[in-house]
Amino acid sequence: MKKISPLQIDGNIIEMISRQWMLITAGDEHNFNTMTASWGAMGELWNRHVAIVFIRPQRHTLGFVERNSLFTLSFFDERYRAALNICGSRSGRDGDKVRDAHLTPCATEGGSVTFNEASMVIECRKLYADSLAESNFIDSSIVGAIYPERDLHRFFVGEITGVWVR
Repeated sequence: MKKISPLQIDGNIIEMISRQWMLITAGDEHNFNTMTASWGAMGELWNRHVAIVFIRPQRHTLGFVERNSLFTLSFFDERYRAALNICGSRSGRDGDKVRDAHLTPCATEGGSVTFNEASMVIECRKLYADSLAESNFIDSSIVGAIYPERDLHRFFVGEITGVWVR
């Protein structure tokens, strides 16, 4: 893969996250977990290029992101839609969803994990973490519509430390 600047990311990042999806992965080659995500953001914050990811408290990946300083966002061509469905519908607690999805894990420069099949990989170093709070919603209809179980997301702001593309 070729390393590029975050400013050279090609395409519509909103489309890439919301419709094409991504895998959020944390850990190392020997102990990691991944999950499919379609919510997130990228931009400029605190004079740094950042990505923001949102993870529900019951997701197995949350503990991996909490315990590690780095996480990756891996994007794939449409032909990997079935693999992303597997990684989004199965828990790493219950089996090897990466094997079932026919993905090949590999280490990044920073020692985190991505997948050989990814078309773009963004590695991030955590800068900030917090949990959404029901009391902070200005539009309270979102809570009822999106969080009927009150399992509000935890979110992480990560500085983009590397971007690789095919």
